[in-house]
Amino acid sequence: MTDLEVAAPIGVFDSGIGGLSVLTHIRRLLPAESLLYVADTGHLPYGSKSPDVVLRRSVAISRFLVAQGAKAIVVACNTATAAAVAELRRRFALPVIGVEPGLKPGISLSRGGVVGVLATEGTLGSEKFQRLISIHGQQRQVIVQPCPGWVEQVESGAFDSAETRELVDSTIAPLRRRGADTLVLGCTHYPFLRPLIEELAGPAVQIVDTGPAIARELQRRLEALGLSMDSAIAGSERLWASGDLHSAGRQFARLWRSDCVPEQLPDNIN
Repeated sequence: MTDLEVAAPIGVFDSGIGGLSVLTHIRRLLPAESLLYVADTGHLPYGSKSPDVVLRRSVAISRFLVAQGAKAIVVACNTATAAAVAELRRRFALPVIGVEPGLKPGISLSRGGVVGVLATEGTLGSEKFQRLISIHGQQRQVIVQPCPGWVEQVESGAFDSAETRELVDSTIAPLRRRGADTLVLGCTHYPFLRPLIEELAGPAVQIVDTGPAIARELQRRLEALGLSMDSAIAGSERLWASGDLHSAGRQFARLWRSDCVPEQLPDNIN
């Protein structure tokens, strides 16, 4: 690999700001890597859209990131991974890392044998998730739980409002009543609600977030291909958002860095 190829950035995208939970782990593990991030807030949420719509947006954004010089793409969205990761790997000759609910580690952690999976309808209804259930779900009782409204609450910054508390409590209460002792966060937005989930679920319930595992898989893939950046100099960052840039910018500043200023994603990417 040439020095230019090794120094190329990593592209990451999500339907909104949720993927910043993954980006945080990538930055922590790979401080020398330059990062590109696209929040497709103008098409939020992916979870309630058809697989075809999510596929088209995922291809368009990935093409945009490749045009910016990305050496790898991280699909930091469970719904987009289910709908598009196979096609992205077919189209683009670079590492494409997807995410999926951490069902396997959740099953390993469960002491009582009841695991709750919190995710969007798009993720839970996908063939990819059904295959995951068929492979690992026989070992424990797995309860799938859609979480309507959670993504929108995170996007609005209402992490601990009365409305969010009521929404989260009403969603996880049935899981608690059925004896779930492990909750799997199956959407990259949900880690921003983790303190609230932990409070409402209680100390006996374990939470599984796949963000660290995604960062480790990215590291492994880059090292295997000789694309890992080894430098004492911190990598750069460039961020885009579709839709309302002002609103997205407030959340970027809150969740990523106070001086963060995202750029407007071009309307004509396709």
